Amino acid sequence: MNYTIRQYQDSDFEQVLPLCQESYHLDVISEDLLREKIYEDPFYEQELVWIACDQEKIVGFLMGTCRMDIRGVNYGYVKMMAVDQVYRRNRIARSMYELLETELKQRKVDVMRLGDVPMNYFMPGIDPKYTPALCFAIRMGFDRFMDTSNLLVDLDNRDWNDPKKIEALKADKIEVCRATPEDKQELMDFVEEEWKLWQYELEMAYKTEPIGIHIAKLDGKIRAFSAHSANNKGLPWFGPMGTHPDLRGKGMGRVLLYHCLEDLKNLGYQTAIIPWVGPIDFYSHHTGAVVERIFWRYEKKLN
Repeated sequence: MNYTIRQYQDSDFEQVLPLCQESYHLDVISEDLLREKIYEDPFYEQELVWIACDQEKIVGFLMGTCRMDIRGVNYGYVKMMAVDQVYRRNRIARSMYELLETELKQRKVDVMRLGDVPMNYFMPGIDPKYTPALCFAIRMGFDRFMDTSNLLVDLDNRDWNDPKKIEALKADKIEVCRATPEDKQELMDFVEEEWKLWQYELEMAYKTEPIGIHIAKLDGKIRAFSAHSANNKGLPWFGPMGTHPDLRGKGMGRVLLYHCLEDLKNLGYQTAIIPWVGPIDFYSHHTGAVVERIFWRYEKKLN
């Protein structure tokens, strides 16, 4: 089978969209979401995105990106990949990937990963139900190093207001409120040290109407936050969320979480997605969240 590979052009988007929709058949890929994944990646480079063509028909798509100097490590990523089912087993994915890997080696990337791109990602790894993607990872020399999961919350099963806890926090001089434009710089400064990679997602949450961020202030200073709609446009996506280490255990996280879930409910969603979860027990206890998706994470050392 003859095909050619070239770099992606903006005019290719109309063909890439249905290709991704077919390949990611377990998910909903809207036009807005795919545009966000491509063009709103904070380090989007057209030079790291390839397509495979059979004459004028696009039959393969691979988007790469990189995040340099994350705690001293340079990471490269396969962010999204799709190959027309009819054209699979013709080394199309391999050929596109090898172009990406060669380019990122030249940029001194240390580690390649699949999907779990900080700041703007679609999946935090590979859903094993996408078995061809797992097989591709193994063939390309990737090693599985960790699992993670997405949780699902039923928004309609309860009222997400917690007035008693809010009053208890007030008694401790802690005020919970929606973030305002005037809070933005202080919030960005607050997350700078411990959660710097979340600054971009908070920038995105600031673009929603109303602003999709709630904060907790102690004596007028931000000490905790939670956000929603910061990633994956059009999906009921919760996060990120963080509390100053010295103030954990006071219940601020629960109240902030509830404020975001109430927002998502008011936006018309019946469920919310809590992605890339660490503390499953926290979310299960406070929201009744259940594990909806499992993701296997893969990486490959390049240098």
